[in-house]
Order: sequence, then C-alpha cells, then structure tokens
Amino acid sequence: MKPTRMQEDLHYCQDYFAYTRRKSREIMVGNVGIGGDNPVRVQSMITSDTRDTEACVKQILELAAAGCEIARVTAQTKVYAANLENIRDGVRAAGCDIPLVADIHFKPDAAFEAAKWVEKIRVNPGNYADKKKFEIREYSDEQYAEELERIRDDFAPLVELCKELGRAMRIGTNHGSLSDRIMNRYGDTPLGMVESALEFARIAREHDFHNFCFSMKASNPKVMVEAYRLLVARLDAEGADWNYPIHLGVTEAGDGEDGRIKSAIGIGSLLSDGVGDTIRVSLTEDAIYEIPVAKAIIANIKNSHIPTDPKGAARGTLGYDPFSYNRRKSHAIEINGHKLGADNTIRVFTTKSNWDALAHKIDKLGDFTPEAVIEDSPVITVDPYDDDAIMKLNATEQPQLVTISDDTGCSVIHGFRLLASKLAAHHPILLKDTLSPSANQEAEFIDNLITASRNIGSLLCDGIGDAIIIQGEAAPGQSLRLAYNVLQAAGSRIFKTDYVACPSCGRTLFNLQETTQKIRSATGHLKGVRLAIMGCIVNGPGEMADADFGYVGGAPGKINLYVGKKAVKFNIPEAEAVDRLIDLIKEHDKWVDAPLDAPTVI
Repeated sequence: MKPTRMQEDLHYCQDYFAYTRRKSREIMVGNVGIGGDNPVRVQSMITSDTRDTEACVKQILELAAAGCEIARVTAQTKVYAANLENIRDGVRAAGCDIPLVADIHFKPDAAFEAAKWVEKIRVNPGNYADKKKFEIREYSDEQYAEELERIRDDFAPLVELCKELGRAMRIGTNHGSLSDRIMNRYGDTPLGMVESALEFARIAREHDFHNFCFSMKASNPKVMVEAYRLLVARLDAEGADWNYPIHLGVTEAGDGEDGRIKSAIGIGSLLSDGVGDTIRVSLTEDAIYEIPVAKAIIANIKNSHIPTDPKGAARGTLGYDPFSYNRRKSHAIEINGHKLGADNTIRVFTTKSNWDALAHKIDKLGDFTPEAVIEDSPVITVDPYDDDAIMKLNATEQPQLVTISDDTGCSVIHGFRLLASKLAAHHPILLKDTLSPSANQEAEFIDNLITASRNIGSLLCDGIGDAIIIQGEAAPGQSLRLAYNVLQAAGSRIFKTDYVACPSCGRTLFNLQETTQKIRSATGHLKGVRLAIMGCIVNGPGEMADADFGYVGGAPGKINLYVGKKAVKFNIPEAEAVDRLIDLIKEHDKWVDAPLDAPTVI
C-alpha cells in the first residue's frame, strides 16, 4: 500500500503509532464543556413526539439518570420547535440541567424558533437551505457560487442568533443526505461530506462565531472513519484556530450485537487515534440502552492504550493512505485448505482448545465454522519493534503468515500498524483482538466485543489483515460469532443479511424496533442482501445508495419501498409492507427460501 500525495500532505493525528489525544478548543453547550481538557462527552436522542411534553421530559430525565450528558430532540417544524420551551421548562423544573439540542432538517424557521429555548442547534448542511432531489446537473463555478451565496443568506441569520443567545451549534454532515450540489461536484464521497461542512463553517467564522463542533456520520464504518480522518486533516491544514471539537457517531448502526460492533468499530477506531470529543451510539433500541455502550467504548479506550512507545524504537512511515481504503497487497498462501492473502477471503482462526470444545458440532456451525487452528498453522510471531527479526522475515521470498507475539507491551492497533509499515508486502498478516489472551469465562462480553471491534475493525478499515483470531473472549462459540460479526460489520466478509437501521426519533413514522425484528425474522437467511430500515426520509434515500432494498416511513402508517436509492412502491399500508418488501426482493431475484435445518446458534 503506497501512500498517495494526500497522505503525504495531510495528517489526522499527531502519531500513527502511539496514542495522543487531538487538542481541540473548548465549546460550551449550556454548562457542559466539549473539547479542550474535558472528558469525552456522552450524548443520546429521545424518540418521543416533540409535541408530547410529558413523554419528552420523562425520557430526557431517564437519559440524564443513566449518565447521558447532552440530550437531543427533533424539531421538524416551527410548531414542534415551539414546544421545546415547555420541554425545557419541564426538565428544569425537575432539577435537571442537562443541555438540550434541537435536531434540525429542512426547516430554517424551526431552527430560529428552537434557538430561543435550547442550548444547541444541530444543522445538517445537506438539507438546511440546500436541497436533495437526486438531480444530475453540471454546476459552473458561477452557479456554484450563487448557490453558496443563497445558503449564506439563509444560514448567517441563524449564526447571528446563536451568537447573540450564547447557543452552541453542530454542523453535522450525513453521508446519506448530501445535497445535489455537493453530490454533483464531489460525488458520494468523504471529500463531499467534508466540503459540505466546511462551507457552513466558513460562514460561521465570517460572523466571528466559533461555538460549534463538527460531525461526519455514515452507516458504513469505513466511510465514516475516512470522512472524520479527512475532516481533521483538513481542519489542521486550514490553521491552528480551526481546532473545533468533533462529535463521533455511526448513523443507522442497527440493533443488538451488530449495532454495538459497528459503533465500536467506527467510534472506537477514531478515539484510539485521539480524535473525538463527544459521542453518540445510535442503536435501534430504546435510547437509554445507548448510554452504557457509549460509556463502555470510552472506558475501553482509556484502559487499552499506551501513550508512548513501550520500547522507544524508531518508527517508519505509515505506508498507506489513511483517507482512502485499499487492502494491503500480500501474496496468497494456503492453510488448512483455505486460501488467504492477496484478494482472498479474510479467514477466521481459533485456538486448539476452542476447536476441541466445538469439535462435536463443527459440521453444524454453518457460517460460524472456524477455518484454522493457530497452534497447528505455520504462523510466524514477531515483536514489531524488533527490526532484526523483521529484516530476516523480509529477506524470505516465500510468503509467511505473520502476527505479533503476545505480551509485547504495545497496543494492538499501533502495534499492527507498525508491523505493516515494516513487513515486506508479500507476507500476509494475522490480526489479534488482544495480545493478552483471556481464559476468564466471567468477563463482561460487551467489553470483549468492544475491544475486538475497535482493534480488529480499525485495522480492517486501514486495509490491514488477511486473517483474524479472537483471544479476549474465552467462550469458544461466542469468540467465533464475534469474529465473523466484526468482519461483516467492517464490510470485509459478508456472510449474512446486512441491515442498516436508524435509531428512531420523534420524526419516525412507525415502530422501528418491532418492524426491524419482523423484517429480520423474515429475511435473516438472505446471505449478502443489504436492507435499510428508515423511520423517515431525512437520511433514507441517501443511505439506500449502499442498500439493495429499503423500507422507509413515508407518512403515518404508510411505507415507501426502495430499490437502491430509488423509491418504487409508495404509501403501502404498514400492515402489508413487510410482505410487499418480500415480494419486491423476489421480483429482483434476490430471494431464496430459508433452509429447513438452520445452523447451530452459538
């Protein structure tokens, strides 16, 4: 993986091989500081109808009691935004001072109303004073400048109002809702996401308003990580006073184990590089369940990273472009009848003890089957700081599967990056989730899940890794399931149906949790099919671009169905919509009947 010109000129963190937290300025959201020397803050968003004061107040108070530090409420129109006054008063009357954020899409007048009552306004550059109709047109420089001037006229008054009232702002770009103007000039890319946000930031700065932060959310962790990295690099290139705080999140992460893994990959990999000042874990579950996951991700970073080189060894260059995914080009080898390396599937290893524990049901594990035993495989272990040992390996023409020795004293991400930067490209690499194998059956699974997702997921997003092994989860079946689910969430190996599901909010037009489970039950056997389940149209059509089919709330009780990002069925009664979705999948020859003998659940 050769670095590109972009990688040579831009840097998103101080040190790619050791942890250093990015130095950002402090902004204030009410009484809560974000950035600077503040800890990483935890946020969430309520799902109640903004017109229902009692329900909103109750949910906000529950979030605050669970440890949420900033709570977001949707304000889809001026009428909804006006009720934020009553919600705020109810929360304050209960003795709770948690700052409130108004989530704004499409309606500038709702933002102006909301700014009167809450401490922070979230605007989405893709649909605030901009448009998304999936129109294809060429913008001349003059036409593009005219559009920017129109946006300036609509956005600048909100900036002035926030400045006058002491409000904070989040300029939050979503991959699924880039405007037509941005899409036509930059494409559906991390660069387009960054440019969209910077346009709005420049307007804020023209009015000497600096109490704002950025976000770059996407449902695909690879896209999300690349966008945030590019944003931070671009901010750094703009100048020292562009050190605004960063809000992290994987949007539409989904539910259950999959949603937690996706969030840990995206958020955890960036926090591991010192990027991120506040986070929100977006799960298709009750909002209160997001808080312990967010807190666990933050704690996991604190407990897992070494701020300096353990051995003070000299380091090389990164060796690849961190702003554009490319898989490291190793040579192919075969182990236990499975090819790995080069463009082959990333393989799943296990230990001999785990293999033996599962031997009686190996043939029933289906897609969760282990593919090689590490003790019985020709795996070379090295210390990434041992230059002599790596030089000897590099002199070997025959490709060898290489991994880091356990208990080397380095953090996993930085250690494997260092190994990849020094190791000759023809040698494939076996990734480990931890360098301290665990036999503790009582360890919290969520901690093991976050560690594996953050470490292995981050490296996979860097293009590093030809095989993986989970060493931190002692339960044999769970360790295998976790390995495969991390590969799926990182987009590195698709072995089951993939779901993109939004976390619900006051805009949602149907019960997301019940519907998601119903769709999962009907379609969970469709290996490799990607389905998007969206409560409304804010991000729906854009996130459909990566999905095969979409199920989107179009109106109360009515569902629109999509193929890709194109709506093809409209206003279907909710009671019929799942069956109609199945019919649509069948029409496009993506349907197979569920097998009668399902694999053993592990």
